[in-house]
Amino acid sequence: MAHHAEKEPTPEPQPAPRPASEPEPQPVPASGPEPGGTACGVGGSERGPWGRRARRAGLVVVLVLLVPLLIAETALRVNYTGDPQPGTRTRDRDALWLGHAWVDGRKDDADVTALAARLAGTGIRDLYVHAGPLEHNGTLPTSAYPEARWLITAVHRKLPGVRVQAWLGDELAPEKPYAMHLEKKETRAAVVASARDIVAAGFDGVHFDLEPLHSGDRNYLALLDALRPVTPLLSVAAHQIDPLPAFHSFWGTLTGHPKWWSQEYFGQVARRVDQIAVMSYDTMQPLESLYGGYVAQQTSLALEATPAGTDLLMGLPFYRENRFGHWAGAETVPAAVRGVRLGLSRTAPDRANFGVALYVDFAATEDDWTSYRKDWVRTP
Repeated sequence: MAHHAEKEPTPEPQPAPRPASEPEPQPVPASGPEPGGTACGVGGSERGPWGRRARRAGLVVVLVLLVPLLIAETALRVNYTGDPQPGTRTRDRDALWLGHAWVDGRKDDADVTALAARLAGTGIRDLYVHAGPLEHNGTLPTSAYPEARWLITAVHRKLPGVRVQAWLGDELAPEKPYAMHLEKKETRAAVVASARDIVAAGFDGVHFDLEPLHSGDRNYLALLDALRPVTPLLSVAAHQIDPLPAFHSFWGTLTGHPKWWSQEYFGQVARRVDQIAVMSYDTMQPLESLYGGYVAQQTSLALEATPAGTDLLMGLPFYRENRFGHWAGAETVPAAVRGVRLGLSRTAPDRANFGVALYVDFAATEDDWTSYRKDWVRTP
């Protein structure tokens, strides 16, 4: 603030003298503020309306945020009610994500034998074997999957008809600025070259999991178009679909992480691939009934957007975590399978190109496998 020149003070006016006969005025006792008032003289009648307005405004904000949430959660609970139609079970097009230990030398023939026994009689047709991750520039050294050919040969021998896909992934910009930049043509070209190399190593196809992938990303669509000719089977892991219209935009503005895709964008991706697996876990739902209703909704939305010729798989949580985005007591295999069956029943009960994908082998429990067999594989 600028300083101003000081002024000489103006003398205070003096009171006029009183006549001698005029009584001296009595001092008024000092007193505190009136009840409900303030020390600065603002009484309750002036402060009250402002306080009430502030309280009302706060209540309005809370209601604006909570009422839509409560309505949406109630809808999910209702979505979980009813009975799945008979026959809404495995179509023998299920998949299992496998960890990196299967291609880096930590597994042997005995492990493949045990895996074959585990999968016998199930609907699993595809194995997504982690062979990456990709480097941020899109390249993938062959040293990342030294035992791939051994694994593929062993699986084909012990599990005839089961396809072994290379699971490749990476983090993405702009949300992760240090990570892969799909807007760079040379990066996309390197990813295509990596896919070509992985197919040459003997894999039956390539399964991509690139995250976080924002809805509407045209560079990703361009990458898929370039990948289609170089692999006999192109598969992707997909983000969840907006549970409410344009919810990804709202959530992105609020948190910087859009998380969901629009249903339109989901369809654009699904039309470019042979197989699309929805990562229908990490949903923030706190109860089994809400999670199951959410999966039922996601199943219906995905069925509506996926062409009949594309395999659609819904992810099942074969792992346990407790954090803001994932509650182990809510995101269970029984709730997920029931949700999948309800969504399938309501939207496309006779669809052939449909299945579930189990995430992930190294975290799965016996209860997970039992639930998968009992609730999804078993025929009535």
